[in-house]
Amino acid sequence: MLIASALVCSMVVTPVFAEPSSAREEEAQLKEQKEAAQDELDDLQTELNDLISKANQLELDLIAKGEEIIQAEEDLKVAEAKKDEQYEAMKLRIKYMYESSSGTATMEKVMTSGDISSILSQAEYSQQVHEYDRDQLDEYANTVKEIEDLQDTLETERANLEELEAENEVQQKKLNETINDKKDDISNLDEMIQEAAQRAEAEEEAARQAEAARQAAAQAAQNTGGGSTTTNTGGSSSAPSYSVSTGNTVVDRAYGKMGCPYVWGATGPSTFDCSGFVGYCLTGSYSRIGTTYTFLGWPRVSNPQPGDVCTSATHCGIYIGNGQMIHAPHTGDVVKIGPVQSGMVYVRYPY
Repeated sequence: MLIASALVCSMVVTPVFAEPSSAREEEAQLKEQKEAAQDELDDLQTELNDLISKANQLELDLIAKGEEIIQAEEDLKVAEAKKDEQYEAMKLRIKYMYESSSGTATMEKVMTSGDISSILSQAEYSQQVHEYDRDQLDEYANTVKEIEDLQDTLETERANLEELEAENEVQQKKLNETINDKKDDISNLDEMIQEAAQRAEAEEEAARQAEAARQAAAQAAQNTGGGSTTTNTGGSSSAPSYSVSTGNTVVDRAYGKMGCPYVWGATGPSTFDCSGFVGYCLTGSYSRIGTTYTFLGWPRVSNPQPGDVCTSATHCGIYIGNGQMIHAPHTGDVVKIGPVQSGMVYVRYPY
C-alpha cells in the first residue's frame, strides 16, 4: 500500500512533458515554406507592377507618336498642295515666255527694251524669274522630302514602340501565369498547414485526454474521489450604381463607330486608338479621358453590365454583354465586336 501510494503521489505531482508533435513540426515547416512563397509572390507582384507602369508609359508614348504622325501627314498634304500651286504658276510663266520653239519672244523682249541699261535689266529680270522658279521648286521639294523623312522616322519609332509593347504584354502574361501558379502553391500550403494543425490539435487533445485519464486513475487509486470536466467549445460566425439608360447610351455610341480605323493617338471622329475610343463612348466627346492605366484605377464590378469598361494594363473596350465587347484592336484593324480578352477586369465609369 505504501509503495502504491508513493507511486500515485509521484504521478500526481510530476508534470508530463509531451514530445513535440510530428504534425506540429510539419505545420511549422509548411509555414516557413508559405512565408518563402509569399516573399516570392510579393517580388513577382512588384515586378508585374513595374511592367504595368512601363506599359502605361509605352501607351502614352504611342499616343504622342500617333499624334505626331497625324500632324506630319497634314503638313505633307499642305506642302504638296503648295508645291503643285508653284509648279502650275511656273508652267504658266514658261508657256508665256517660251511659247515659240526658238525662244525669240524672250530675246526680242530683251533686245527691244531700249538702252543698254534696260536691256541688262530685262535680261537680269528673266534670269531672276528662272532662278526664283528653280529655288521655289527646290524649296518645296526639300520640304516634302523632310516631311516624308520625318514621317518615315515616326513610323519606325512607332513600330519600335509597338514591338516593345508586345514584348511587355508577353512578359506580363508570363508573370501573371507565374503569379497564379505561386498563388496556387500558397493556397495548397494553406490547406496543408490547416490539415497539419488539425492533426496536431488531435494529437495534443489525445495526449491531454490520456493525461487526464492517468490523473483520474491516480486520484481514484488514492480513493479521494472527485473528477474534473473540461469543456472546450468554440465557433465562428461566419461599386458605383448602374444606370440602364446611361449604359445603353454608351453602347449605342460604340456601335455608331463600328468600322472606324485604328490610329495611335486618335480620339475621333473617324479614327481611334483603344483608350480614345472608350473615352468617346463614355462621354460623347472626342477627347481623351485617360489610358488603360487610368481605367484600372476605377471601381471594379463583379457583375458587369452593358456600357461598363473591359480593361487590362494594355487594352480596353466597351462591354456589350454575353462576354462580348466593342473595341479598337490595333494598327491595321477597325473598331469591331470581339470576345472579352483573358485577363481583363470590368470597371465602371465613376463620374
